Amino acid sequence: MAKKIPMRQCVGCGEMKGKKEMIRVLKTAEGDVTLDLTGRKNGRGAYLCHSAECMKKARKNKGLERSLKMSIPEEVYGKLEKEFEAYE
Repeated sequence: MAKKIPMRQCVGCGEMKGKKEMIRVLKTAEGDVTLDLTGRKNGRGAYLCHSAECMKKARKNKGLERSLKMSIPEEVYGKLEKEFEAYE
């Protein structure tokens, strides 16, 4: 039997993709928001495609805020975008 690929939905564009192809944005127990490049850290996660475009869309449509169930300040978005650029 073929192994099932865990699918996740991008909070930017809404496309379903394999978990491995996406970047996980993590909200820790302390309420910090960071990129989780391992995909294994504890906390609430939201997924984004590997594109700056999806990051912009998620910011505009508040997709990350909905997924993480919190409001995200501008400086956190700035930090995420820097991490994102460094990762790409």
